[in-house]
Amino acid sequence: MNFEEIQSYNQLKKHSVFLSDATIYSLFKQDKDRFSKFSQSFSDILFDFSKNLIDEKAFDLLLKSAEQLELKEKIRDMFDGVKINSTERRSVLHTALRSKSQSIKVDGKNIMDDIKSTNKAMYTFAENVRNGVFKGINGTRILDVVNIGIGGSYLGPLMATEALKPYKTPLINFHFVSNVDGTDIKETLKKLSPETTLFIIASKTFTTDETMTNAETAKEWIVKTLGQNAIGYHFCAVSSNVDLAVKFGIKKENIFGFGNYVGGRYSMWGPIGLPLLIAIGSEKFNEFLDGARKADEHFLNTPFEKNIPVIMALLSIWNVNFLGITAEAVLPYDNYLRYVPLYLQQLVMESNGKSIDRNGKPVSYKTCPVVFGEVGTNGQHSFYQLLHQGTEKILCDFILPVISHNETGMHQEKLLANGIAQTEALMKGKSPKEVFEELKEQKLSDAEIAKLLPYKVFTGNRPSNTFLIKEITPETFGMLIAFYEHKTFVEGVFWNINSFDQFGVELGKQLAKRVLTDLQNPSMDLLNEYDSSTASLIEIVKDIRK
Repeated sequence: MNFEEIQSYNQLKKHSVFLSDATIYSLFKQDKDRFSKFSQSFSDILFDFSKNLIDEKAFDLLLKSAEQLELKEKIRDMFDGVKINSTERRSVLHTALRSKSQSIKVDGKNIMDDIKSTNKAMYTFAENVRNGVFKGINGTRILDVVNIGIGGSYLGPLMATEALKPYKTPLINFHFVSNVDGTDIKETLKKLSPETTLFIIASKTFTTDETMTNAETAKEWIVKTLGQNAIGYHFCAVSSNVDLAVKFGIKKENIFGFGNYVGGRYSMWGPIGLPLLIAIGSEKFNEFLDGARKADEHFLNTPFEKNIPVIMALLSIWNVNFLGITAEAVLPYDNYLRYVPLYLQQLVMESNGKSIDRNGKPVSYKTCPVVFGEVGTNGQHSFYQLLHQGTEKILCDFILPVISHNETGMHQEKLLANGIAQTEALMKGKSPKEVFEELKEQKLSDAEIAKLLPYKVFTGNRPSNTFLIKEITPETFGMLIAFYEHKTFVEGVFWNINSFDQFGVELGKQLAKRVLTDLQNPSMDLLNEYDSSTASLIEIVKDIRK
């Protein structure tokens, strides 16, 4: 059903106009219980959404919208393996990778059997690497693991391995290569010794151009020092294309695959998470999966008015489609979480950055916001200027772990003070009267005050959500990321788009193959093939590279 066709859509439109005369701060003044009404707790996570321009009527209308769009049924469909990825005719079952169910069927086959079998082999392999049982061709222990992948095969493992670094084995270092730029792989290899390095080639098809280009460079590096037979001792693969991986030289028992019911950006819960599994071990990896599974159960079974990922999505819909906000900032106040904004950029924008609905028609409303972010106080000295005084309002998600893994002096209290203060500043702002009094105390003249005052005013009324997390553990981190996954799905339901294909990544890659051919062909008449800009760029590049 089209979002604009449901009964509550026009009611929400009218109410957003009504609320345009209010401010978030004024809503707090009117209701002393506002925080308790607009916050939810689950396990060790508190989600505070009270600093949004939303009242009880708006919230109720959003909840009714979810009912009218049959959200509950669509959530159930996803967990039951219905092929909700309609354009690719696939089920969407990344949740099965962390499920404890005995049976989840796709096309009549119980996929849990394959998942358990793969996990058993993968866990054994990971523990052997961690414990030094798995050795290089010369009998040396593995000291460095290099994950070669791109997209979800890179961002998920990178983010999670860094986020859970306090739990990492000290015996192994981890490196992540994705960019087809040779600098990425070359700079990584400079730090390593072939005898003690294991490469994970993460490509579902084992044909991804960037990944296989880097894999071939890594292969040449190993063979040059250790010989052709070393490939089987220094490479493993996360791929469903066993034949190509074996042809590359990888031992069949060291190839770990997963089904096409798992999309790349949702895949770190299974074999794509192999670097994380090696880093933190089976016990902690299971805690990571348990956290995500608990989030799944919460999402599946909790009434929408208390359902954190549903509420996250409703707020996004409210801000994007009714308040005109077109960007969201993810702001983690924990250095270990510095890759979370980068990961969520892909999760959200590759999933919902679309303008064609499930019926093949252009949408008539805004869909995905632009997602960006930065860690902690670094961002405060960068783009927070725009957050506070820019012409566009931006919805901000603050992620604040209360307990640090590195408690040092007053660092954590200052970090938390900054994060909490930013949520207040965005909401409250600073009025001309407050600025005037502040400047008056500085003994400035009336003329000086009049000149400076407009620059020091903060309009406020800028929305934010806050995740207050007791501590970043494998469980709470798994829970947090699963919340964002489910939020993304719910947004797709509202916008009536397929959140699980990604055809938008294809066109540029297709054209790049043609450009590559012409870069390597000295006799092409490029003006017959391209516009004058593209043709000229190719010719200039060819001339320089001669």
